[in-house]
Amino acid sequence: QVQLVESGGGSVQAGGSLRLSCSASGGTFSSHTMGWFCQAPGKERAFVAAITWSGGSTSYADSVKGRFTISRDNAKKTVYLQMNSLKPEDTAVYYCAADVHGSGPYSSRSRDVYDYWGQGTQVTVSS
Repeated sequence: QVQLVESGGGSVQAGGSLRLSCSASGGTFSSHTMGWFCQAPGKERAFVAAITWSGGSTSYADSVKGRFTISRDNAKKTVYLQMNSLKPEDTAVYYCAADVHGSGPYSSRSRDVYDYWGQGTQVTVSS
């Protein structure tokens, strides 16, 4: 059983930055592919970014490329999402997810490969 707890959400103005963190417990974090997804009101949960177990491969949604950076610290069992140049359309609840089978960067874009999810953290960007 893997537990995931997100933190770092909040309210910022457009152009601002936030750093989300996701702390994991249980399981073998260093072998998991980790992902971030977001869900805006009335919309489906959408892929944002993912990182493989070693951090050697990452994947991003086109809408966040060049603005967001995913990273991980296996010693701390934590994955991060640095969000820069935020836009109002980034407003959503952001969820951390763990894939215990360690999918590659292409497969990690699908919600279906993830086994565990956090409760989410709200990000609100005002214009």
